[in-house]
Amino acid sequence: MIRYVLIGIGLFALIPIIWVAWWLGSPLFSSTQVNEEFPFATRAVVPANMTMAEVETRMTEAASADSEVNESMAQMTGGSADQNAVQAELTGEFRDADSFHKGSGTATIFEIAATGERVLRFEDFRVTNGPDLRVLLANAANPESHSDLDESGYVELSELKGNVGSQNYVIPSDFDLSNAQSVVIYCNPFRVVFSVATLESPS
Repeated sequence: MIRYVLIGIGLFALIPIIWVAWWLGSPLFSSTQVNEEFPFATRAVVPANMTMAEVETRMTEAASADSEVNESMAQMTGGSADQNAVQAELTGEFRDADSFHKGSGTATIFEIAATGERVLRFEDFRVTNGPDLRVLLANAANPESHSDLDESGYVELSELKGNVGSQNYVIPSDFDLSNAQSVVIYCNPFRVVFSVATLESPS
């Protein structure tokens, strides 16, 4: 009888261990895709009687009623300063951290002239999935480990929205952009760098 009780206790104790193992390991076998448009309303002056969300909705509805245009971000920011309210400040290509943790796509920091807001934009993005991935702006050009990040310093922007697809992240207004040397996809529980994009001024 005691033997069966001990077996039951042991099986019960395994439940949280199995759950934690599943939470940590399951992202490696799945992908979460996110495809965000670059916000229409970043170019807009918001009227006093409207919110930014209402402007975004109005502009999105108007855009969907017109003919479709596939415009790249490079085209969007080209031309004279008077024609554009969005300026690419820094950009870089994601690369593999090692043979298992792989990343690709472009990371670009845009400044929105009308508001002074800075937005980090991922395009054609893909990275190996993992548990609790975070988006960091690091003060080192090529951090390879947790200790590199700690030594150089960094700011965490957000949890990664998806390991596949185009997406946007707002940069805090008090962050000094001159410190931004790279964008890092970082696994928080295991303190592992998954992918790095070294940032440079766009040519």
